[in-house]
Amino acid sequence: MRTRQPTTTALDEQRIPVRAKLAAAWTSLVLLYAYVDILAFFKPGVIKDIEAGVVFEFDISQTLFTVFLTLMAIPILMVVLSMTLPARANRTTNLIVASVQVPFAAFNAVGESWTYFYGLGVALELIVLALILRYAWTWPRTAPSATTATIATSPDRETVRAQQQA
Repeated sequence: MRTRQPTTTALDEQRIPVRAKLAAAWTSLVLLYAYVDILAFFKPGVIKDIEAGVVFEFDISQTLFTVFLTLMAIPILMVVLSMTLPARANRTTNLIVASVQVPFAAFNAVGESWTYFYGLGVALELIVLALILRYAWTWPRTAPSATTATIATSPDRETVRAQQQA
């Protein structure tokens, strides 16, 4: 008697470009930042403090909000930059910006009483930043193609023409 074996086909594993991985990771980081901040509004006393003009022990001001917006604009803009910068600039920018974002992400948990909530948020943000650093650090390099190597080592047309006319 023959037992039927289920037939399975392998899924197509297409390679994801590094730019897309970086843009997706920066998008995830921005969403994590936003959701941690949004959920924090539900902590007892947060809205009361905001109505009293205080956020994280800082007085609410245009300067404070400009700083907050600037800090958030950096990872937001990295989504676009990761898709549009040339490879070398892209890699360098991602390595620098992600490295700077690591202490910023860790700072968000300092002094917070809800250690599980903020600890999880910071841990997830740090994991995403580690992925960004890994993707940028291990950006694949390409070897020069045969045509590029031939063109680079062969004399240019003007030199060949001058030699033929001589």
